[in-house]
Amino acid sequence: MNERTSRTRAKKLPRASKQPDNAKADRLQADDTPVAVSPKKRFGEQLPPAPVKHTQSWDKSDGYSIQGVDRAFKARLARLTLGMSPAGITSKYFEWFAHLLLSPGKQLDLIEKAQRKSSRFATYAANYARDSKLPPCIEPLPQDRRFNHESWQSWPHNFAYQAFLLMQQWCHSATTDVDGLSRKDEQAISFVTRQILDHFSPSNFIWTNPEVARATLEQGGKNLVQGFQNFMEDWERTTSGKPPVGAENFVIGRDLATTPGKVVYRNHLIELIQYSPATDEVHPEPILIVPAWIMKYYILDLSPQNSMVKYLVERGFTVFMISWRNPTSADRDLEMADYLELGVASALRTIGTILPNRKIHAAGYCIGGTLLAIAAAAMARDHEDRLKTLTFFTTQTDFTEAGELMMLVRESGLAYLENMMWDQGYLDTKQMAGAFQLLRSTDMIWSRYVREYLLGERPKMFDLMAWNADATRMPFRMQSEYLRKLFLGNELAQGQYRVRGRPVTLGDVRTPIFAVATTSDHVAPWQSVYKLHLLTDTDVTFVLTNGGHNAGIVSEPGRKGRRFQIDTRKKHENYVAPEEWVQQTPATPGSWWVAWTEWLTAHSQAKTSPPPTGAPSNGLPVLGDAPGDYVHQR
Repeated sequence: MNERTSRTRAKKLPRASKQPDNAKADRLQADDTPVAVSPKKRFGEQLPPAPVKHTQSWDKSDGYSIQGVDRAFKARLARLTLGMSPAGITSKYFEWFAHLLLSPGKQLDLIEKAQRKSSRFATYAANYARDSKLPPCIEPLPQDRRFNHESWQSWPHNFAYQAFLLMQQWCHSATTDVDGLSRKDEQAISFVTRQILDHFSPSNFIWTNPEVARATLEQGGKNLVQGFQNFMEDWERTTSGKPPVGAENFVIGRDLATTPGKVVYRNHLIELIQYSPATDEVHPEPILIVPAWIMKYYILDLSPQNSMVKYLVERGFTVFMISWRNPTSADRDLEMADYLELGVASALRTIGTILPNRKIHAAGYCIGGTLLAIAAAAMARDHEDRLKTLTFFTTQTDFTEAGELMMLVRESGLAYLENMMWDQGYLDTKQMAGAFQLLRSTDMIWSRYVREYLLGERPKMFDLMAWNADATRMPFRMQSEYLRKLFLGNELAQGQYRVRGRPVTLGDVRTPIFAVATTSDHVAPWQSVYKLHLLTDTDVTFVLTNGGHNAGIVSEPGRKGRRFQIDTRKKHENYVAPEEWVQQTPATPGSWWVAWTEWLTAHSQAKTSPPPTGAPSNGLPVLGDAPGDYVHQR
């Protein structure tokens, strides 16, 4: 047995019973009529109508029961804690402390480290009295920019920040490598400890931050007055549901999402946009983009100069884009299966009607890519050969190393979060934003606090920031299923995720794959995205580009500082570990968009005349101009 066949990945599973799964049998048709789904139907086939209603495991009417009182109490408390469970955090600290008490060797090691750091700091302080140009005794991490200003190098502020960094380093040692604690528990405790310490950083206070103190003295406190006005303005906009300051200058359809196109299909959950051709000839295979429904689709059609859609259309591709509905409490029972049926399956059927007998380049972004991977696995299981290629942007299909986000998705925290979603019917945009901000609290919370509220400065709004403020809600049932089945259960990677009552596995997929990950992704770490190599049995072209979860994808040609690594692993080649892949794959300057379009072109046939817009004769008339109606929903 060679290394390739012995690789750990999801194996094919035997077919399940043909009896329908009643708990998952309810779906919505394009006209919002409930339909019964039979597992005998292949993925994407048109479904016959049948009056079946959703079942609920969480009864919204049990508010006066004992369980209902607990749910209501936790739901309201969760709004204050942004969905983080105080019980879960407290229990982890008790467990850490108990294990630390039973580890005298670890205690002695911490005492020794405290003594060494104290001696190190004292030596630096003594030598600094003789040489003020002495290099610091500890340097911040490369991503920590709180102490970059030159004023931090003068006394007494240099003592303050170095003492803080030494304390932060010691606390990290205290919460890691404790005998008896699992790696995930250590990560969770270390994460929360870091959040607490960041709150008390000397950079967050007026007189311990030299930059703020100098501005306050020079301006006579005007910066603090302006900062207070900024705070009140932000507070008023947040409580009234208004966008951040400056976002009103970026209007959808005028400044953003301006690529010409038409809405050719609409159901309860999606609008499908077909973009107008920009060339005399186009590749015959269209591109279907499945964005994440946690965000508005137009991150891929921002301003004209950085629009991925515009870039593709101008290079002879016919592009279709899914625009997701922003769900309300009335959509609380929408499931992952509904997003498959009303989303990917409906879009594929529509494209098949407009362009019959054409294979499709399918691309998915973040959770949209995960949904596309599930759909592709279901199509492979059912022997449906409709996809020409698959492209995934920052998409996780194995969640065992999903980064610090996993610390917020634990059983205790998830049960706590479900109470809040049960009460509201959805996960609110502010609650999601708060969770993501905690992952990068130094940059996204405290740096903004210092810049806008202590220094009184407003950053200039730009298109990506305006888009980031235009988030969407997540239906209760879908979000609960996604977190439990994929994040906690990792069912897709283990071949246990079921579509229409039968399991699917990515090991069945034979379609060539182009996968993009980013180096600074706090949502989908690139090592986690790389695990796609372990789950598939096809050619995988993997790209690692610099940038974050969003800025690394919106990486148009011509932007300075862009670079990427790219390599293709054929299906018969052995697996290469991610650390080795990075070391042996050369970096290429520029945008990965160029490499992707070349890859798409190599997997496309010769160009032909542009296709029609919609198919009025087949019941698909043009419903309106892009960007459509759903993108405007708040």
